[in-house]
Amino acid sequence: MEGKEEDVKLGANKFSERQPIGTSAQTDKDYKEPPPAPLFEPGELKSWSFWRAGIAEFMATFLFLYITVLTVMGVSRAPNKCASVGIQGIAWAFGGTIFALVYCTAGVSGGHINPAVTFGLFLARKLSLTRSVFYIIMQSLGAMAGAGVVKGFQKKQYELLGGGANVVNHGYTKGDGLGAEIVGTFVLVYTVFSATDAKRNARDSHVPILAPLPIGFAVFLVHLATIPITGTGINPARSLGAAIIYNKGHAWDDHWIFWVGPFIGAALAALYHQIVIRAIPFKTRD
Repeated sequence: MEGKEEDVKLGANKFSERQPIGTSAQTDKDYKEPPPAPLFEPGELKSWSFWRAGIAEFMATFLFLYITVLTVMGVSRAPNKCASVGIQGIAWAFGGTIFALVYCTAGVSGGHINPAVTFGLFLARKLSLTRSVFYIIMQSLGAMAGAGVVKGFQKKQYELLGGGANVVNHGYTKGDGLGAEIVGTFVLVYTVFSATDAKRNARDSHVPILAPLPIGFAVFLVHLATIPITGTGINPARSLGAAIIYNKGHAWDDHWIFWVGPFIGAALAALYHQIVIRAIPFKTRD
């Protein structure tokens, strides 16, 4: 619709600004599945909301990398675990930052802050290919900028302490790392689908408000489990930004794992939610 700007809500579903939510809006009985997003939507390129959403993704990923990589650097440079926040603190930094940033950007871009989330939502036809590619580019640029600012603060320490780059740690194989990234990203993206389900939004008015909380908590839990294995990627932009700014050989040795793993995990989560949980392909169309 020309002349009317639409905000992009969680999961990149579009709703008019004044659409009611909760039981007063829809019930399970009269709920109708929203139509899938078009594969290509050239009209988006003429809309300020499209560009604004990309800028929001850039800024959110920039802040995400800035806070989390600084936290990793602080733990790495501490003389012992008791002198820092430790692995638990790193996990809280990642999960808490995602919680805050998803809450801040959900109404503008959907609060993806992660190419794997964007990819999963694209496979579920929640947003167009045009918007998906734009988001991934802006997320990657934001991650580079965030890691770059951290390196600017402490260049020598940044290079000595690994720059927060993801690698498969000693004692684990590449297969272990790939499996950890697949399962970890599945947990995250499945949580995103469940927390932002349009049907739940229509039924329960509190769901859109609480959605960032389980998403951030999922990130926290996955980091607790997989930091010892890969440092926890589950976000290709986060891994790419840190690797480019650190730019040492071993940061690139296993880098493919932090793209392939999250994208496989996101695809599996999208298929599971859409086919098994929502059974969308099996629903009769009016």
